[in-house]
Amino acid sequence: MQDEYRTIARAGVHETEINRSRFLCALAPAATEREAQDFVAAVRREHADATHNCFAYVIGADASVQRASDDGEPGGTAGVPMLQMLLRRDMRYTVAVVTRYFGGVKLGAGGLVRAYGGAVGEALDALGTVVRRRFRLATVTVDHQRAGKVQNELRAAGHGVRDVRYGEAVVLEIGLPDAEVEAFRSWLADVTAGTARVELGGEIYGAA
Repeated sequence: MQDEYRTIARAGVHETEINRSRFLCALAPAATEREAQDFVAAVRREHADATHNCFAYVIGADASVQRASDDGEPGGTAGVPMLQMLLRRDMRYTVAVVTRYFGGVKLGAGGLVRAYGGAVGEALDALGTVVRRRFRLATVTVDHQRAGKVQNELRAAGHGVRDVRYGEAVVLEIGLPDAEVEAFRSWLADVTAGTARVELGGEIYGAA
């Protein structure tokens, strides 16, 4: 599994004009290929009068699903450069649709490649990206007396507490990079005088 990947910070649309043609790049997060396809369909409905609605998306932390469409532009001049831009920026779980309203001036193959790839790159810059890092889920079980202190110490050390459950003891759920697990065990033992227990669970991706 990849240790980290990038995805967009928020969905949105960025517009640019090249030789009187309007290029609107709509970006959105997509957890599955179906979500990506639904987004493409929604943009196509919104811009049914456009000359072209080309798309590209990358799904999976390891980019296992990659699709692109030129939607009537000359082969390889739209969808592929859009996809290449997403991959070059290490984008994952992201779908891009570039809508073109033709302005009367032909751009040529090279011009189209630059326009479509550039539209995605500019949209990524405008909307922003975030890094998602792979974490190991861990549960920390501690007595009620020490729970408040442990929560404060965890946050101070940069370990975000994902969940807290209260019962006979207090169970805190956090995410840890694999490389930090053993150091965390030692740290926790020092903070709680060896009274806390750590159990490791599955893996997730979260904000870096």
